[in-house]
Amino acid sequence: MDTGDDALVWRREGGRALVATVDFFTPIVDDARLWGRVSAANAVSDIYAMGGVPLFGMNLVAWPKDHLPLEMLGEVLAGGAQTAAAGGWVVAGGHTVDGPEPMYGQAVVGEVDADSMLTNAGGRPGDALVLTKAIGTGLVATAVKRLPPSQIAPGGRWFDSYQAAVESMTRLNQTAAAVALASGAHAATDITGFGLAGHLHKLALASGVEAVIDVDAVPVLPGAWALLDEGFVPGGTIKNRDFLAEWFDGGNDKRTLTMLADAQTSGGLLFACPPEAAAAAVADLTGTGHSAAVIGELVAGRAGSIRLIEEGLPC
Repeated sequence: MDTGDDALVWRREGGRALVATVDFFTPIVDDARLWGRVSAANAVSDIYAMGGVPLFGMNLVAWPKDHLPLEMLGEVLAGGAQTAAAGGWVVAGGHTVDGPEPMYGQAVVGEVDADSMLTNAGGRPGDALVLTKAIGTGLVATAVKRLPPSQIAPGGRWFDSYQAAVESMTRLNQTAAAVALASGAHAATDITGFGLAGHLHKLALASGVEAVIDVDAVPVLPGAWALLDEGFVPGGTIKNRDFLAEWFDGGNDKRTLTMLADAQTSGGLLFACPPEAAAAAVADLTGTGHSAAVIGELVAGRAGSIRLIEEGLPC
């Protein structure tokens, strides 16, 4: 038995292993079914980050039954079931409690080949870093909580940003995992609450290497920079940035560091693969609608540090 980045791995006979993970959170969108879809996609992400296949999940719910109708909960659960059906896992019941605020997610169990399982500890100097989704969902989700609904409705100022974030958060990392494995990836992690920089730091630290990031190559959701400039920065993002301050190496300003530390919900995968396989991996991903890019590389250096540059990398 061991642990992945945020998952428990139970090794079994025959070279197979079970992977178990869990995640749940309060609403980040106004539509109940959409919240269910996003939550389930976020919950299963660790399974894909390890190159695994989800088998079954169980719903986890806290619901203020005296304040919100049970019909709305039905929509949340339907959204979770919709995502599970798309990913091929079964929702086998779950547990609900009466709580002061709504929360929803899933505990998911999957299976992975123990010999080809991806962890965040296998990165090697010279590996290219491939990011499979744009960042910025934390900024968009914070704006949704603070802005009038008209601002994210059709015709509203932030409608395009909201739609792009929804499309990203509901996209499963299933294809990204398959591409990572096909590329011969040595290490991988999903990008969630610790942000791109936080999860990259953990990968680099576990792998005993330094990471170099080409800031201009990192894909960012439309409107996310403007939302940052207007102050829609979640508290988790600020905590991430402050924690990582000692690990950043580069003269970049607080604005850049904040974006790289933005706390994500149902973000993409970040994987380290041989540089000669990176371009083909990105082409496969963009061909299926992912906002993928080679954003940097791993090099020999201070383990866990992140060097930021603003120019193209040879990989």
